[in-house]
Amino acid sequence: MTSLANLPNFLLYFGASVVLFAAFLTAYTKVVPLHEWKLIRDGNTAVALVLGAAMVGFAMPLAVAIVRSGNLLDMAVWAVVSLLLQLLCFGALRLLRRDASAALARGDMAEATLLAAGSIALGLLNAACLT
Repeated sequence: MTSLANLPNFLLYFGASVVLFAAFLTAYTKVVPLHEWKLIRDGNTAVALVLGAAMVGFAMPLAVAIVRSGNLLDMAVWAVVSLLLQLLCFGALRLLRRDASAALARGDMAEATLLAAGSIALGLLNAACLT
């Protein structure tokens, strides 16, 4: 890239990705039966780890959608598909561990580590399927 000729396109994709990322965070925090932001403000590292991993788990397929899409609409469609898939996968992980919310609220780092790893692993698989 030798000039800023692509700056408008960059700003368009970056702006759209920030909006999609915010949509993911909003949907995720509505689906999960915890008050993540309050628990994090109160110093709950377990909840912060799981939320952070969910963010990374969504950012990976979002990044691949940006790189692989032919246009902005294509990127947005695949990002929404990835968003829904990440939420479904997280729901499936929580079905395996029915007491996960209570454990996270208590600050259980073992539970948090397992859910965080699952979110990142599923995000990586999600991203790989977009290539």
